[in-house]
Amino acid sequence: MEVKTASFEKQSTKKSLTVSGAEAVIKCLLEEGVDTIYGYPGGAIMPVYDELYKYQKEIHHVLTRHEQGATHAAQGYARVSGKVGVAVATSGPGATNLVTGIADAQIDSTPMVCITGQVGSHLLGSDAFQETDIVGISTPVTKWNYQITNAAEIPEVMAKAFYIARSGRPGPVLIDITKDAQFASLEFSYKKCSGIRSYQAIPELNLLEVQRAAEVINNAKKPMIVWGQGVILGGAEDLFKQVVEKSGIPAAWTILGLSALPTDHPLNVGMVGMHGNYAPNMLTNECDVLIAIGMRFDDRVTGNLEKYAKQAKIIHFEIDPAEINKNVHADYPVLGDVKESLKALLELLEPYSHKEWHQKFKDMYKTEYEKVIQGNLDVTKKDLGMAEVIQEVNIQSKGDAIIVSDVGQHQMAACRYAKFNQSRSNVTSGGLGTMGFALPAAIGAKMAKPERDVVAVIGDGGYQMTIQELGTVFQTKVPVKIVLLNNGFLGMVRQWQQMFFDRRYASTTMVNPDFIAIAKGYHIKANQVTERSQLESAVKEMMESDEAYFLEVKVEQEENVFPMIPTGASVSEILLE
Repeated sequence: MEVKTASFEKQSTKKSLTVSGAEAVIKCLLEEGVDTIYGYPGGAIMPVYDELYKYQKEIHHVLTRHEQGATHAAQGYARVSGKVGVAVATSGPGATNLVTGIADAQIDSTPMVCITGQVGSHLLGSDAFQETDIVGISTPVTKWNYQITNAAEIPEVMAKAFYIARSGRPGPVLIDITKDAQFASLEFSYKKCSGIRSYQAIPELNLLEVQRAAEVINNAKKPMIVWGQGVILGGAEDLFKQVVEKSGIPAAWTILGLSALPTDHPLNVGMVGMHGNYAPNMLTNECDVLIAIGMRFDDRVTGNLEKYAKQAKIIHFEIDPAEINKNVHADYPVLGDVKESLKALLELLEPYSHKEWHQKFKDMYKTEYEKVIQGNLDVTKKDLGMAEVIQEVNIQSKGDAIIVSDVGQHQMAACRYAKFNQSRSNVTSGGLGTMGFALPAAIGAKMAKPERDVVAVIGDGGYQMTIQELGTVFQTKVPVKIVLLNNGFLGMVRQWQQMFFDRRYASTTMVNPDFIAIAKGYHIKANQVTERSQLESAVKEMMESDEAYFLEVKVEQEENVFPMIPTGASVSEILLE
């Protein structure tokens, strides 16, 4: 994708003016409607920060305590707002510290623009102080990246960066700017990018493909929908709900698709995948038509591909051509924007109920409830369970909170038991599985939607990977709620060690600090729950607080998350205990 192939909208700045490259960067952000950015200053990006100082009323810069925290905060902001998140860092270690968050954004299709400073262009390749080839390093995990050595390029490249990040299947873009380009002058004018010749953001919808898919769906006896985050990214939640209700088809979600359809909707049959619900996993291998909408057939969803839905005709609604037939062969692929595709599909669908087929899901849910869910919510057992804590959050929030989960057992508990009434309410690290994601992502989510409660659900392992972001909470006074489910283990790894490694708990036992003291050290309200009798009042106090709040809950140490599909097994070989 060469810059010169881009097309641009009508010039938005009325006349050109002479500015430095650093000020041009700030003006580009303003032109793109950016009002919040996350970052950490350093030598190679200092000119940009100097200009940012002049624009403090227009752009809120959030000083995170680590560059990885900046990317996760930008992700949380983007996932909840639907806007492009922005992270800024200096060269060398500052830039490389962004890479985990960039990789996370790439695999989870999160729109983000990262801006890094770089040593002067005359020093490139000389191993100068804090020089790293961040363009080379980030190439595999960005949608696009580019190094600017000439200040005159800044407006055009920045416009292209935002267009690529947000268009089609969203993703992260990195722009690296040498220090001399930041100091140099240019005649500034800005035109938003509206297209790039070598980049087709949205495939043209083929109505014949939609008609064929509709015919198959209308003739199906046991159809099943599996939807992913594509429904949310495409802003197609209302159309999707209409499709589900008109067709009467049971619909299951991937971990990132959660919240596109209300949790309690009668046709929402739960989560698919390794720790998903029993019915949708089992019946994947019984349905006659599997309709995949905005999902990519991740291995955690499919299990053993050789045994995945072999009896079913596969219909795949997808915006990214690279995902078609990548993992699962699609008998009826439908490429295009999900909103446009579902609108066309809705008109062709025949109303149906599929009552007998849906009853199978209900019957299997009853089995799962008796063997798994009831025990997880059992208030007579000795130790508190993770599901009980999530359930109490549901009660106190009435299902209206944004839940930001980290990675591990608590993540699965949160996804399985949290209740959602509205879309963009579930924020988690899906494809990369980044421990440490939740705390900074919750900061970004709350800043994106200050009117909503944001609850970070974190394990004691992941929490300590980005615990320094409590400093960001303290400095910004962002009122996030932090629920730490402390079992004294790296729980998910411990579960695998218990089940598949004869209980050899190698390096999974956590010797933890005094989390309450740490929170109080940052002047954050803190409380601890060690007994079930304390839970309701503690969660209520947390949810009613107008300030940031840290709640540590001591949960059962060796609780396991079920159902579970062992690695390499079929989805229908799911374990209930």
